[in-house]
Amino acid sequence: MKVLITDHDFKDLELERALFGAAGVELVTAQCRSQDEVIAASAGCQGVLVQYAPVTARVFAARPEIRIASRYGAGFDTIDVADAKAHGVWVANSPDYGVGEVATHALAMTLALLRHLAIYDRDIKAGRWHYSTAGTIRRASDMTLGILGLGRIGKRMAHIARNCFKRVIACDPYIIDGDFPAYVERVNLEALFSEADAVSLHVPLNAETRGLVAAPLLERMKPGSVLVNTARGAVVNIDDLLPVLQSGRLDGAALDVLPIEPPDPAHPLLAHPRVLLTPHSAFYSVEAERELRRKAAQNLVDWSVRGRPTYVVVEGKS
Repeated sequence: MKVLITDHDFKDLELERALFGAAGVELVTAQCRSQDEVIAASAGCQGVLVQYAPVTARVFAARPEIRIASRYGAGFDTIDVADAKAHGVWVANSPDYGVGEVATHALAMTLALLRHLAIYDRDIKAGRWHYSTAGTIRRASDMTLGILGLGRIGKRMAHIARNCFKRVIACDPYIIDGDFPAYVERVNLEALFSEADAVSLHVPLNAETRGLVAAPLLERMKPGSVLVNTARGAVVNIDDLLPVLQSGRLDGAALDVLPIEPPDPAHPLLAHPRVLLTPHSAFYSVEAERELRRKAAQNLVDWSVRGRPTYVVVEGKS
């Protein structure tokens, strides 16, 4: 078997080389940014291991030898799953590698916004020292936390945050009532944005969620509330978010993910005093990165050995 790592932003690929080498899998690597580059680099490959490179019908049509695409990540939006299914290509991911890290990061961002930590830090460095410089701060234990998407990470967020807030509510139309923890109240989408003091997003990026958090929902949010996104950047319409922040309706937004990464240095988000940004790092710990890479690569090894990856997103043809 021959495998292409289409692209990566890790310091090295020693983990993958060792795993594939032990399994007798030939590895080639590239830093593809386009479908044409993926097509050029994947000649003779039965599998591709993808981080950000786009993999769609053009790739599958040009390289019919590709039978499996595995992704570094729980999300798989860089691989067109409908195209893969149409071409009989297996798609796999790493769905459970950094659950605790993302949930902890989301809670940290939420509390940082509510406690105005970045504002205090900025004020102190500017020579201002007083508890009132950051403006009004309310008690988190009187507030409602709203979670959009109650999958692995959303559930973990609810679990670790429940003692910080008076109430935890969530919206997820794909989860049955019995899978809602007893300490989480089920609400619909509109109620989530209307009732929560802090909304944390934990949904995948797909046709249903792309641009979902836009003006109609943002304008429902309570004055003084905050929005946190550790899911996918394109879930939030940034052009709609900025006016709601500038009007003062939202007290702040914390974004680990953006529609375009990295952002343009001149983008107004970067200069907004009530926006907290991190560089798509919510997933990261040393342990989580190793787990991510091992599981994504193991999918390809498992397919080569038994015809099926461990973490199946799309079933391909045998």
